[in-house]
Amino acid sequence: MPKYLFQSSYTAEGARGLLKEGGTSREAYLKSLAESHGAKLEAYYFAFGDTDTYTIFEVPDNATAAALALAVSASGAARVKTVVLLTAEEIDAAAKQNVSFRAPGA
Repeated sequence: MPKYLFQSSYTAEGARGLLKEGGTSREAYLKSLAESHGAKLEAYYFAFGDTDTYTIFEVPDNATAAALALAVSASGAARVKTVVLLTAEEIDAAAKQNVSFRAPGA
């Protein structure tokens, strides 16, 4: 199943909600949410800096990943950046493909 990294930054409203319900409660909720959409929460970390959380989900397809990201963004509690993660084997398969590319001005 494809994997996606969701990088989330809380809004003030989202930070207030986190203070109220706590980190472990949030993780449990996200695990349940993922499972209800045929996905799996693989990792969930809080962080310092511009990104407040790093979440890795195994998700059945792009549409489901987009639906999850849209729901989070639409809540107004966080801004989400979604990154499709590739395995080493997928990179090997990509490297074996012959792509003719001309750089600009070449």
